[in-house]
Amino acid sequence: MTGPSPERGVYVNRTLNLRSIKAIGYDLDYTLVHYDVARWEARAFEHARQRLAARGWPVDELTFDASKVIRGLAIDLQEGNLVKATRFGYVIRAAHGTRFLDFDELRTTYQGTLVDLGEDRFVFINVLFSLSEASLYSQLVDLLDRGAIGRGIGYPGLYTAVREALGGAHQDGDIKQDILADPDRFVVREPDTVLALLDQFHAGKRLMLITNSEWAYAEQMMTYAFDPYLPSGTWRDVFDTVIVSADKPAFFTSSNPLYKVMDERQSLLHPHLGEMESGSIYFGGCARTVETSLGLSGDEILYVGDHLFGDVHYSKALLRWRTALILRELESEISAAFGFRPTEERLVALMAEKEALESELARLRLADQRARAGYAAVDGEHPSPEALAATRERLGALDEEIAPLARAAGELRNATWGPLMRAGADKSLFARQVERYADVYTSRVANLLYAGPYAFLRAGRVDLPHDAAVARPPSSPTSASG
Repeated sequence: MTGPSPERGVYVNRTLNLRSIKAIGYDLDYTLVHYDVARWEARAFEHARQRLAARGWPVDELTFDASKVIRGLAIDLQEGNLVKATRFGYVIRAAHGTRFLDFDELRTTYQGTLVDLGEDRFVFINVLFSLSEASLYSQLVDLLDRGAIGRGIGYPGLYTAVREALGGAHQDGDIKQDILADPDRFVVREPDTVLALLDQFHAGKRLMLITNSEWAYAEQMMTYAFDPYLPSGTWRDVFDTVIVSADKPAFFTSSNPLYKVMDERQSLLHPHLGEMESGSIYFGGCARTVETSLGLSGDEILYVGDHLFGDVHYSKALLRWRTALILRELESEISAAFGFRPTEERLVALMAEKEALESELARLRLADQRARAGYAAVDGEHPSPEALAATRERLGALDEEIAPLARAAGELRNATWGPLMRAGADKSLFARQVERYADVYTSRVANLLYAGPYAFLRAGRVDLPHDAAVARPPSSPTSASG
């Protein structure tokens, strides 16, 4: 078997020895089972739109466009904006409703404001299921601003209405019924995922399905996605533990009671005390019960999911489980970066030239200041106004050459919001959360096939800002610019 392409690699934030992992838990939706994102979210959007229309809202013309929203944005409930921020919370791009703020508006609105995900003001779009939510909210902001939605509801109220409409569609099963009625249209099956699971199973890993979905839906999805590719003919032979309606993240944070599914067809439940039995189906429960039943500590369990907070944040922060995050967008992001590489190399060269010119301009200005004030002059140097003007002119010309390349870099993968993992030259706020909570990340579960169940996944050396100076020959000048 050949190695994976970069798009299908497993990327390591913290070294992970898979040989020491005794059990692997998996989420279901967008993890073990992947969906056509545009089709799924369009259906979710439509169900929510219909519920809002039933309230008398003028939403008949609203449509879902998958290219207009990405994971990693935040909804600013105070301003009615979608925003993209750097790892430090600085907003680099924002749209009020569907209209993007220009530079002056952006600076005025967010001067002195950092996106803090701990504040109620901001809602983080960290899962693919939230794309329809962000799209619907932004279009409703436009309607509210035009006075098309009745008075008495503000931007926070709009978000509450969207959450209620989408939540109702999920709770009533409307969306999932659409999926079950036509899985060929919505589900992307992947035989390599089955092979990766079989490798783990036969290597002695105890595989667990831990999902918020109810049993009836989970059973049909797993059967559709995996049974055709399994030698035994059923996914149940591979998974030692199955927990449905897990209520994550509460599954990781609380001590919810555990129920055993006694009648799988009718989902009849019976309270269950003590350790879980291999091969049985359970409802609810908590992570501590899983640890006790398996006789394992947190660092012997790997949990794999797509939800940045519901899956990897709490399992990592509270239980010290090892974590793997599934980011399907990683494939298109890496592919776009490879295609952009010649332009990126040109941009890097121009930025190095710009840095050198800025350093030279800073030196000339300081020499001019010292000469004028009559202190600490260096060899009587007094730059002429022409020299200063010429350097500024060269910088201006360089900026004009850099600007279109920088814009193109900011539009990689998504012309509207740019890359998932970058915000300008910095990491995005989303990338920072991935870095904090996911030990490894990859685009799909099938990619674990390439690593195998015995791999030692090592984190690479992390560069610090001063490392480039250490690597530079001692005789080279260093930059005086920040």
